[in-house]
Amino acid sequence: MNKRFLKHTFSLLHVDHVHLDRQWNYKNVISPYHRIYYIDQGEGQISDSWETFRLEPGYLYFIPSYTLCNLVCESSLSQYFVQFFEESADGSALFSNVGRVRQTVATESDISNFHRLIETNPGRGIIRSNNPKVYEKEFYYKAYQELNNQQNLAGFIETQGILLQLLSRFASTETPETRKSGTIPTKILDAMHFIVVNLHLPITVGMLADRAHLNSEYFSRLFEKHTGVRPMSFIIEKRIERVVHVMATSKASNKEIATLAGFESLSHFIRTFKKAKGVAPGMYRRRLLTS
Repeated sequence: MNKRFLKHTFSLLHVDHVHLDRQWNYKNVISPYHRIYYIDQGEGQISDSWETFRLEPGYLYFIPSYTLCNLVCESSLSQYFVQFFEESADGSALFSNVGRVRQTVATESDISNFHRLIETNPGRGIIRSNNPKVYEKEFYYKAYQELNNQQNLAGFIETQGILLQLLSRFASTETPETRKSGTIPTKILDAMHFIVVNLHLPITVGMLADRAHLNSEYFSRLFEKHTGVRPMSFIIEKRIERVVHVMATSKASNKEIATLAGFESLSHFIRTFKKAKGVAPGMYRRRLLTS
């Protein structure tokens, strides 16, 4: 086996089979862990910053960590799901952090793997609320990590194997180009994750450099070396992505969107958006709604 895969382990958070209704309706969700869904009945919808997927019976869906998405159930939806953190000694990831949902046809092995994962990890469902804002807390993460620590060796190895098998179903969507993020240093990956989760804050290069314990100029050069852009360009790019996502999925005003995406003022938002997209936010939104 290629040694690059052996350095990755997974920390199980939740796994369960649930029946959802219209209350499963959450906007602008960003989670620090991976999620895989298998749909067996009903239908729903999940959208990332690029496209919208119908959640349909017979399909698997992979939502990588730090992917901005909307989750919607219009009537009823029955799904198997697993949520887990990916860990590695050097901070690299099996999948590139491009923030895109992936879909593939489920097999009998996938279904069996979900059944076995639930059987070997009982009581790992979400017991508080299906709302990510409720259960996505560091306190809860630590509680579930303690359950992982109590797992015996056989259960641990089997859980790792099943998660690898489920992830392998999406490996064909990766290319040499999209795998480049696996070579990004941990400090730069951490900065990228921090930016995506905290776009609403007044993020500066100095702040990011301080978090990485690096000189600002050296940090900027290192960031550009591994991402192709300077930190502020990356921040603006992610803010524009967030704006387009919110425009397409909500009725928020330009002022509300500007605040949500971290622009210092409405005029700054309009000016930056027009420079990036070539048209004013209002015109771009009208095009989105009519396309």
